[in-house]
Amino acid sequence: MNINAMLSYMLAAFGLPAVSAQTKTAAIADRIFRAGASISNITPMLGEPIVGNFNEPPAENIHDDLHARCLVLDDGTTRLAIILLDNVGVDQAVLDEAKNLIYKKTGLPKHHVLIASVHDHSATSAGGRGMKRRGWQFGKPLDEYQTFLIRRIADGVQVAINHLEPARIGWGTGKVPQHLFNRRYRMKSPVMNPFGGWDAVKMNPGVGNPDVVEPAGGTDPEVSFISVQSTAGRPIALLANYSLHYVGGVPANDISGDYFAVFADRVQQLLQADRQDPPFVGIMSNGTSGDVNNIDVIGGDAKRYPPYAKMRIVADDVAKEVLRVYKNIKHKDWVKLQAVQSDLPLKVRRATPEMLANIAKVIARADTAKPLYHPLEKIYAARVLQMEQEWPNEINIPLQAFRIGDLGIAAVPFEVFTKTGLDIKAKSPFKPTFTIEIANGYYGYLPTPDQHKLGGYETWLSTNRVEVDASEKIVKELMSLFSTLK
Repeated sequence: MNINAMLSYMLAAFGLPAVSAQTKTAAIADRIFRAGASISNITPMLGEPIVGNFNEPPAENIHDDLHARCLVLDDGTTRLAIILLDNVGVDQAVLDEAKNLIYKKTGLPKHHVLIASVHDHSATSAGGRGMKRRGWQFGKPLDEYQTFLIRRIADGVQVAINHLEPARIGWGTGKVPQHLFNRRYRMKSPVMNPFGGWDAVKMNPGVGNPDVVEPAGGTDPEVSFISVQSTAGRPIALLANYSLHYVGGVPANDISGDYFAVFADRVQQLLQADRQDPPFVGIMSNGTSGDVNNIDVIGGDAKRYPPYAKMRIVADDVAKEVLRVYKNIKHKDWVKLQAVQSDLPLKVRRATPEMLANIAKVIARADTAKPLYHPLEKIYAARVLQMEQEWPNEINIPLQAFRIGDLGIAAVPFEVFTKTGLDIKAKSPFKPTFTIEIANGYYGYLPTPDQHKLGGYETWLSTNRVEVDASEKIVKELMSLFSTLK
């Protein structure tokens, strides 16, 4: 007996009228998919330090404003919100407060809200002021910019909900390999790290460095995107995902949204979506790019680009590939939406006795004396000691999975290595799947176990903060989450 016959039999047994095929068809037809988007300005005040590098120059000029770019989807039963922030990384405590405010204002469940940073190295910190921003922040007072950011994120979601309208949705994938290079290189001879140990790889060893042997990992050339348009075909928003760390080429004291913001503007131009009401929203999210940048160390040249020039080249190429694929995708009138989230416990890495002994020597060294091991040894000594004093032995990491029709999105609060992202794509039951990194919090880099063995910047304690096999545990947990979305 098929399900329709069984339903009719059960209704008859209770003396209820049968559901006609016409009624069922009407119920399906009544499903309305809606989408809305917004842009919320989150530009910080001048004078605050620009973070992302080891020096933190004060912001003196705003080249282009920073934004929270928001997309809200609604299938009539479930509503999801995805927000991308022009920031290097935002503490979970800040994003949790933003989700609390969103729930209070809109009733949107917290696990239905995905908030991620694009990893913009030309923004001021949203992790609290000074050196303490690298410590354990939960329960500590939020600063002025963090409080401002919370409100502007919530405002953006409210406006996107105000903009909800009947819509269609589609997605696609293309390839833009020419701007991606693994930034970790095996070297002919081991290189010393800030803790007095030896690494087999070096990050960004310099174009044409004769000591370079080969890249220590690969890249993911795929650009994935989701497009939503009105039922009449007017573009509402486009959310893309590309595994490129950032581009840079920004003067030291400038605020800028980097190539992420340039892509958003360029895709709007290519879709002929300027001057709309409500405005079109272009969004670029960061994929799994913890070990990837756009510098060709082996085959490139040392050409220097004028400020902002290279990011325009990258953004233009990615936007044009998205447009090429976009022209052939089929937008659907309705798709099912689902969301699930879990907290994964992970052990916090601790310094070895040998490392602590070397750190003691570094701390004792006069600031004017020659470094014992590495130019950054003083910085790392302070960071590791802070971790030893402030961080608990175990932390709970928020992991999130979205289903949008046959498409899957994983959200991870780390700078994730490309191999992990490719593993998630390969194992996910949803095709396509992409990962948004630095999502729902920020906990540093996430090397794979084999990359931990090689050493290098991304594996240094305090740059990486959790157990060595954390990436494998995260992939396993994400697959478990995906399996519940049916």
